[in-house]
Amino acid sequence: MLDVAVSHRQGNFKLHAAFTIESGLTALIGPSGSGKTTLANIVAGLVRPDEGEIKFGATSWLDTGKGLWVPPHKRNIGYVFQEGRLFPQMTVRQNLTYARRFKKVPANEKRDADLIDLLGIRHLLDRRPDKLSGGEKSRVAIGRALFSAPDLLIMDEPLSALDPARKAEIFPHLEYIRDETGIPVLYVSHLMEEVARLATNVIAIENGKIIASGNPAEVLGSQATLPATIPAGSFLQARIEEIFADEGLMKANSAAGTLYLRMADAEVGDTVRVHIPATEITLTRQVPEQISALNRLSGRVETIRSEGGETEIIINCGGERILSRITSRSAEAMALQPGVEIFLLFKAVAIGRQGLFHRHG
Repeated sequence: MLDVAVSHRQGNFKLHAAFTIESGLTALIGPSGSGKTTLANIVAGLVRPDEGEIKFGATSWLDTGKGLWVPPHKRNIGYVFQEGRLFPQMTVRQNLTYARRFKKVPANEKRDADLIDLLGIRHLLDRRPDKLSGGEKSRVAIGRALFSAPDLLIMDEPLSALDPARKAEIFPHLEYIRDETGIPVLYVSHLMEEVARLATNVIAIENGKIIASGNPAEVLGSQATLPATIPAGSFLQARIEEIFADEGLMKANSAAGTLYLRMADAEVGDTVRVHIPATEITLTRQVPEQISALNRLSGRVETIRSEGGETEIIINCGGERILSRITSRSAEAMALQPGVEIFLLFKAVAIGRQGLFHRHG
């Protein structure tokens, strides 16, 4: 368990943050300049805060009241930077084992071989970074962090420089780390597609202050708990029932109803969790006969919250609560109130391949 409570000033920017991380992957989200990377660097020991405490399990890494500060190389943290930061003069093999020189991590041939195969980088071991693609560099950077056998893994927007196809290659590896290694991960991001797929916990930060924390559905389920630049939405768990390869679509069943998803790396029988942005949902009291939106769910309005010309409506669809965000003018025109039956329409494109949260074969 990681416990953090720190305060820090950089010029005119003030950071005040307190949170706890246990297992799984915790996404630290917020707009640029909100303090995400500064907070990650404080945890790693790369920035020494003005005051506060940091504990990992029973070990204190920081206690300014007692004058305690443990330097980065003694915190046993694996750090994957945004740029990868591979050593250009070293081969992939040398990059992977570099941190062991300082941490004195004993070699474990089976563990090393398994990790190399997991990341799919065996054929890259004798190459230098300038001979690697962006996706390959990212996998090597992740491998280097894991080769040091860290107690905690920090990843600062590690996929930001990759296109969607390369990201899709990396996601399964990150899911394995999250689910199988037992290493808690602090994952800095501002992209909803990454958070929706990877996060088991979410911490939202804005202007140097944490404004919400909890499971993804809680934090991402209302704009009131999110920075304005990050869209709210809902999560639905569904089972893939049919795949229409020629149409690039998948049909899935959820408690809320049938869903049509864009083609993704999934098979019939897989369970997936998808994120539906609140602003992608159109509400109507009656479904038009001809409409392009493939997804058509029905439910009853539970709650309505209006602020600043926008209205958030939570609709109960078969026990699943789905958030829609529309203009207050539209809500008034439809005379929406709790108990009203409503239809939800949204296109398949609203749930891209990176909306997959996890899958079970």
